[in-house]
Amino acid sequence: MANIKSAKKRVLIAEANRQRNVAFKTSIKTAVKKTLELAKGEDKEALNAALSKAYQLCDKAVVKGILHKNTAARKKSRLTLAVKKISANA
Repeated sequence: MANIKSAKKRVLIAEANRQRNVAFKTSIKTAVKKTLELAKGEDKEALNAALSKAYQLCDKAVVKGILHKNTAARKKSRLTLAVKKISANA
């Protein structure tokens, strides 16, 4: 553990940021799972809304520095491919 007051504060701030980042990444995973579930159904409007929400969360994570832009692009691309594959089979 750090001895200097400012270093102790940085440790606390880093932990708070880590928890915020984990929560944001979890919300992205939840949105992806919800989108994949809706792809199995017939409701195209809800599917498009969920896909848009997942895209929005990925883009926001890039702006906030939580995800790298290529990581977000990869997640969006894979989600779109998965949705198309599921929709074609259903």
